[in-house]
Amino acid sequence: MGTKIAEVMTDRPRAITRQTSIREAAQLMDEEDVGSLPIVDEGTRLVGIVTDRDIAIRGVGRGVDTDKTSVAEIASDEVYAVTPDDDLDGALQTMAHAQVRRVPVVVRENELVGIVSQADVVRVSKDKTTAAVVGAISQSPGGPRIAGGEATVGGGTVRTESPSEHDDSSRLTN
Repeated sequence: MGTKIAEVMTDRPRAITRQTSIREAAQLMDEEDVGSLPIVDEGTRLVGIVTDRDIAIRGVGRGVDTDKTSVAEIASDEVYAVTPDDDLDGALQTMAHAQVRRVPVVVRENELVGIVSQADVVRVSKDKTTAAVVGAISQSPGGPRIAGGEATVGGGTVRTESPSEHDDSSRLTN
């Protein structure tokens, strides 16, 4: 018998309503250190999800007023969800197929009870197959693509070695 979603999911994720402004959602993502927020109706019924990518591309990229525009206007149209009793392998297949990094966990009538993410999966798995699936979820086009033709990153320094305990210079600086 495989690992169940209930064993790896994050319980009681922070959620927002459709009326939450884009700015408020972004601030909550920062506070909670997450890349998505489930959207629920007045109770806890899952009705959508908004990701940091939705905010960046459909919000900021299109120049909307992030204080006056609700997340309902930019949220992902299609939401994939799993239940606590689902096997982790099935959830991984769903994530890979949909190329999503996080999947809400629901019970009964889409009542939000948790969320499972790539980080949750990696935390519990030492399996090469899992690593391959996580890699497939995150697969991006090959090679760097630089807008404007410049290859600089804010004039900063990029290091590939691990920083020492006392070396603060490994941060990207402007």
